[in-house]
Parts: sequence; structure tokens; C-alpha cells
Amino acid sequence: MDEVLPQNRRYSELDWLRVVLIFAVFLHHVLMPFNGDDWHVMNNESSKVLDDIMVYFEQLRLQTLFFIAGAASFLLLQKMPVRQFLSSKFHRLFIPLLVGMILIVPPQHYYENITEYSSLASAYGELMLSFDSNHLWFIEFLVIFMLLAVPLRYLLTRQTGIKLQQWLERISRHRFGLLSLVLVLIVLRGALKYVAPSDSHHIENLSLSVFYLFFFFAGMCFVKSELIWRALAEHRYTYLASLFVSSILFYGYYYSPDLSPYLSLTTRWQLWWLVCTLVSWSGLLTMAGFAIAHIKNTPTWLHQTNELIYPFYILHQTVIVMLAFYIVQWQASIAIKSVSLLLSAFIVCALLCYWLIRPFNVTRYLFGLKIMSKSK
Repeated sequence: MDEVLPQNRRYSELDWLRVVLIFAVFLHHVLMPFNGDDWHVMNNESSKVLDDIMVYFEQLRLQTLFFIAGAASFLLLQKMPVRQFLSSKFHRLFIPLLVGMILIVPPQHYYENITEYSSLASAYGELMLSFDSNHLWFIEFLVIFMLLAVPLRYLLTRQTGIKLQQWLERISRHRFGLLSLVLVLIVLRGALKYVAPSDSHHIENLSLSVFYLFFFFAGMCFVKSELIWRALAEHRYTYLASLFVSSILFYGYYYSPDLSPYLSLTTRWQLWWLVCTLVSWSGLLTMAGFAIAHIKNTPTWLHQTNELIYPFYILHQTVIVMLAFYIVQWQASIAIKSVSLLLSAFIVCALLCYWLIRPFNVTRYLFGLKIMSKSK
């Protein structure tokens, strides 16, 4: 039998990781106008160095957030009936997704194509019922994954799931055991990218959705076992070393000379997904291992931050796009513009969350927060 983690434990490591990684997503979008990619709003001048750094961290953030979501879903299913779990996810994920698509996303399209609309109000008239998830595709994935969490948890209680869990516990005792799972992930991602090479952020893109589902299911499996959870912390320096090696391979391939005379385009892309996956998996294990080993409590301020980080995520990209539209027009350096955008967007998002969303039950509900009781 596996050693089950206590249900009443506060997983402070997950609290910290969630907040840090959502802020990392926020920072990524703050810097997007300056990295030379084709984004909603772009600065005339761009930084290649910035782009080279950002492409690396793209391999770490969302993968780990899906792992955290998987772990959290398993813990919730341990504490509440399935019907209550699904009802909670409907109100706290699906409703905010709808609200976000109708009210929050349209301004991004308006500022990206501002000459095509007479006003922001007219843009709302055309766009609010288009139901474009835009940056909220992450929540769209979570809605589907939370539905899948129910049969996946059931699977873990059946004979096949028990055998899988026991196998994971056995390999977790070895330094490279959990690291070796990257081989499964590489084969899975490579095969799916071969048959479904799309880069779209839609749930039907299996090369992306199944890749993230692997991390989600790993979160469910790992948090189910005290032995695996301890192994993550015990072998954290091995994971860190593997992340270092993976990072060298990543940038070695990223900066490699033109390989087109020697390798086909398909082969070059497969190698790219291989080095990306190495960074993603070793990065997840490293972050989880060090967080489990060193984070033991959740300060009071982090409790509230953990609550408000969700509406912060829903709002952040629209606020960034709206502010960036004006800031990129300044006659200033990238450093001044990016810092100005970072500070102004953070302040606006924080104020909206704290003063507009947090105090009122209507806005709390619309943005996925728990309703306050009348006694509060």
C-alpha cells in the first residue's frame, strides 16, 4: 500500500509555487511588446537577448501550473463528493471563463486593430459574443482537465491505477527514477507533434493538450503518495543538476548553426521539442523538490494573494495590452518602457482585484472567488 499524504495538511509549497508562477506569466506578458514576436501591441525597437531568455522560461511556467492544478484537484476530490467538486469547478472556472471572454478579452482585439473600430464600445458590440478565450485558454484547459480529474482519480483506485502508483513509488526511490519519466513524455510529445503539429492554444490541439494533461496527471499521482512527495525533496539536487544539463542542451541547440543541409525540417522540430521537454520536466521536478524541502508555512498575506491571484490572472493581459498601447509610443528606451509597464500594470491589476473584485459578492462570483457569508 502507498503512503497517503494527510488530507488536512496545508500544502504551502503549492501556494508559493502558484503565486510565483502566475507572477512569472504576468512578467512574460509585460515583456512581450519588446521581444520582437508578433504580439497584440509591439514596440518599434526589440531586444533579441530578451527573446532568447523568454523562450527558455516558456518551458517552465505553465507546465508546473498544470502539475499544481492536478495535485490540487486530487486533494479536493479526497475532501468532497464528486458532485460538489464539479459544481465548484463550474462556478469557479467556467463562469469566470465566460465572463472573461465576454468582458475582459475584447479590449485586446480593439487595441490590436484600433483602426478597424470607431470606438471601444463598438468593438464590444462586435466581439463580446465571439467567445474568444485568448489568454484565458489556460482556464479553458483547466475546465476540461477538472472534468477528467474525476475518472482519473477513479482510475487511481482501480487495480491498474494501484499498480501504476506502486511502480511510481518504486522508481521514486532512485535518484533518476522520476527523471526517467521524461522518456515517456518525449515519445508522447514527439508522436503528437508529428501527427498534430499545430501551435494553437485550443483544447482540440492534442499535441498541446495531452502534453499538459501529462503534467496534470503527474500532479495527481505524486501528491497521492507521501513516499513520492518526500522523494521529490530528497533528490532535488539531482533534479537541479539535470536541469542544468538540460539547459545547456537547450541553448546548445537553440544557438546551433543552420542544420538544414543535414537534417530535415521534421527532424529539426523533433529535436527542438526534445530539448524543450527535457527542460520542462527537469524544471518541474527541481521547483517541486526545493519547494517541498524548504517551504513549510503559508503567511497570512499569501493566503489572500493566493485567492486574488486568479482574478489577477484573468485581468492581467488586457490591462497590459491597454497600457502598452500608449507606453510603446513614448520616446524612451526599452528598459524605461518595460519597467513603466510592469509597475503600472501591476498596480492597476492589484487595485482592481483588491478594491473592485474582493469586497463584493457579485464580482467575487464572476471572477471565481468564494462568496463571503453575511456574517463577514
